Amino acid sequence: MCPVPASGSSDSRFSQPLAPSNSVAVLVTHDTLLRWHREAAKRKWRRWEHAERPWSTTDEQRTGGLIVRLSRENRRWGCVRIQGELRRVGIRVSSSSIQRVLRQRGLGPVPQSGPTWPEFLRSQAHCGLATDFFTVDTVRLKQLYILLVIEMSTREVHILGVTDHPTAAFVTQVARNLVGDLADRVRSIKFLIRDRDTKFTAGFDDVFRSEGIRVIKTPVRSPRANAYAERWVKTVRTECLDWTLILDYRHLERAHREFVGDYNGQRPHRGIDLKVPTGVIAPTLPLLQHTDRHDVLGGLIHGYLPVAA
Repeated sequence: MCPVPASGSSDSRFSQPLAPSNSVAVLVTHDTLLRWHREAAKRKWRRWEHAERPWSTTDEQRTGGLIVRLSRENRRWGCVRIQGELRRVGIRVSSSSIQRVLRQRGLGPVPQSGPTWPEFLRSQAHCGLATDFFTVDTVRLKQLYILLVIEMSTREVHILGVTDHPTAAFVTQVARNLVGDLADRVRSIKFLIRDRDTKFTAGFDDVFRSEGIRVIKTPVRSPRANAYAERWVKTVRTECLDWTLILDYRHLERAHREFVGDYNGQRPHRGIDLKVPTGVIAPTLPLLQHTDRHDVLGGLIHGYLPVAA
């Protein structure tokens, strides 16, 4: 603390608590006194910033975990947006502390790109279609092509056609058939996802664009971007085609018609909370209620229906 002159100057009342600890007895100007005050205020706030936080270690870990969760679940949120969300739930943290936590967890700045493909598909599933070609080899090793479309919201599958030579005329005509069927059932479709297979011609895309449906091409070598169609191809292979010898075109068409009928009308799906795409879940019945089994594809798949008493 700085001693003051014995003259009893009025500066002594203000300079004593502000003067540097190693200062000597000197007369000071008002500018020096104000500078000492500013420096004292800085020292006070520095001590407050480095003081121990009022919450416990457990609370700090929970807050840090919540910051990381909000950042990962909302990729386009910055530190200030996270700060605001935390304040809404009664947690007050500075944006600089949020930035430090994110850096420690290896989470960089907000990406400038849009949502990821999975995020886009989930958010737009109510108004989208996905399409894909897949192949089947017959007993004589003749390769046949099947074109499918799946409605992302209901998981309903449409087999547009089976052919050994998918020409431009073929894909254009089956596209017209699908668009007409959707219009008859008043389905509101906004976009169609497809890969970059050359079998999807300009005429195929034009049919959908003429109906106001946007055609979205997936990135190169990114099958997960067309996950709905790819997953259905896996299903039909593991449950039907891997266990069936296909004789010819007609046999393949008949087998798919039967499988798709069961898939759309009888089979519950996890992706839609165990609902059936076009069928109706039976009401809850007593445990001892009799059920009847029906076979699909000659007994390859079994289905069960309640039988009235």
